[in-house]
Amino acid sequence: MSKITPEFDITQVVDAELSKLNKSVKSIESSLELIQLLRLVGYGLLLLAFFDLVEMFIPPNFMNPAWEFQTMGQLVEKVAVPLIGLVFVFSGKRDKRGVWETRFVALLSYLTLLVGLLFILTIPWGIVNTIRLHNTNVNQVNTQSTQQVSQIEQVENQLKQATPTEIENFLTSQNRSLEGRNPQEIKDQILSELAQSKQRIKTQTAATKASGRLRLFKSSVKWNLGALVSAALFISLWKGTVWARRKA
Repeated sequence: MSKITPEFDITQVVDAELSKLNKSVKSIESSLELIQLLRLVGYGLLLLAFFDLVEMFIPPNFMNPAWEFQTMGQLVEKVAVPLIGLVFVFSGKRDKRGVWETRFVALLSYLTLLVGLLFILTIPWGIVNTIRLHNTNVNQVNTQSTQQVSQIEQVENQLKQATPTEIENFLTSQNRSLEGRNPQEIKDQILSELAQSKQRIKTQTAATKASGRLRLFKSSVKWNLGALVSAALFISLWKGTVWARRKA
């Protein structure tokens, strides 16, 4: 007996292919809608980053190393927002963009290179301000320490020249008494305490300078390396958006 072969139904094949095509079209439409949403979010993030930039530089206080150093730190700390915004804006390349948006995206592509170069320039700026701040902090701590030590030394000189009677009169004016002790003994005790105070001031001064130097060094390393990484990312965006700079 011969085997019966089922008839080939072309309509079923066509329907199956059309169903696949419809699914592909819907998938593409969903992807385009997602890309447009990402672009909208990207523009919003860039606008927020612009507001932060305006707030940082108004009012400007250039030539002030503390302001310049902190401003550099803020730029590095907040760089993630514009980077994410640019990635969202550049998503989908030229698909579904109007003429104005195509030109604007091309401008953004050029700006990524400019911003990357500016971040590179902030590195020597940050190093110079680190040195200036370190010198300023050291001078302030030294000045404060010198003033305190000078005050103690003035008291020491006055005490060394004081007679036993003057010491007794001084204690009496402070509602205190010798308590049966020799004025010279009290004098030596006070001089010893003053010497200890001077030593404590010197120790505290050294500790303050060391801790300040460490904090400044940590911030400087973090922000300068952050500026270098930021520069590399912006320049990478510029290299990866050649399509945006080409004429359609």
